[in-house]
Amino acid sequence: MSMPFNSRGFTLIELIVGIVVLSISLSIISMLIVPAEQKSADQILQVKAAELGQSFLNDISSRAFDENSDMAGGLVRCGEPNDGSNPCTPSGNLGPEAGETTRDLFNDVDDYDDYQLNFNANNEGLHSSYTNFTIDVQVFYDGLSLGLGNNMDAKRITVTITTPLGTAIEFATHKANF
Repeated sequence: MSMPFNSRGFTLIELIVGIVVLSISLSIISMLIVPAEQKSADQILQVKAAELGQSFLNDISSRAFDENSDMAGGLVRCGEPNDGSNPCTPSGNLGPEAGETTRDLFNDVDDYDDYQLNFNANNEGLHSSYTNFTIDVQVFYDGLSLGLGNNMDAKRITVTITTPLGTAIEFATHKANF
């Protein structure tokens, strides 16, 4: 007794071909999903980097313009009077002064030049959600780019945050000698 043709099942070769086609299609789909997953994670890390960068810019901008300026701002400015008795810090000497070893001791913006440690304002490690973020701060005189008569009338503060996936995001502001 033979079975009709439409009642027969799959042959072994048909099953193997079906498994191979399914495997190839799943591998192609997974290659498309993984990069999209990384990009979505990178967007979250970029938002965190923006928060961290803005926090650093706010902290640095709240400091005095220079070691020889009034810490409250406005009354005594470095470079005045013009007789050289109160000079601004030379561009080759930007960075923390002697004894300013931690961020809570920094009192002017150029103390942050070449700052690369991961400590928050209370001199504690950054929150664990910022693990593997890299922070780099550069400070330099940049008054001429703002149209000021003297290059030493403003300092450019650049904070670069690098996410764990390697995306570097740069934030910048100026602090003027007013």
